Amino acid sequence: MTGLTHFDAKGDAQMVDVSDKDVTERVAVARGAVEMRPETLALIAEGRAKKGDVLAVARLAGIMAAKRTADLIPLCHPLALAKVAVELSCDAARSRVEIEATVKVTGRTGVEMEALTAVSVAALTVYDMVKAVDKGMRLTDIRLAFKDGGRTGRFEAQ
Repeated sequence: MTGLTHFDAKGDAQMVDVSDKDVTERVAVARGAVEMRPETLALIAEGRAKKGDVLAVARLAGIMAAKRTADLIPLCHPLALAKVAVELSCDAARSRVEIEATVKVTGRTGVEMEALTAVSVAALTVYDMVKAVDKGMRLTDIRLAFKDGGRTGRFEAQ
């Protein structure tokens, strides 16, 4: 088989060969949320969670996860990331923590998986830090919101 594929000539899984792709600036933004009871959100927003500053720890966890995506997702290329930013905010009206990750690289392959991994791990960290008071939390709406660069160009979710 030729072209960009995760399968070799025998049909076995392989890492895609990106050596013929151009090096370009690439960016991806992913978003997600953790829905919870209002009193759980208040604990987080007021900094009263027993395990510490939930938003700060989740931010760091998301950044670290983006940097380790190739270790977590099979066949994902290891990348020297230029930027990883993870922002978390409390939305009292919807009783949830909203998460957004922006990842940038100059390379031959995109950073969608790194952005999605950052959001997923940040969400899991929020859950872990307050699960003792709210096991019913839901990780939700994790999705690619935006990407630019590379052969497929620009994508913006509606």
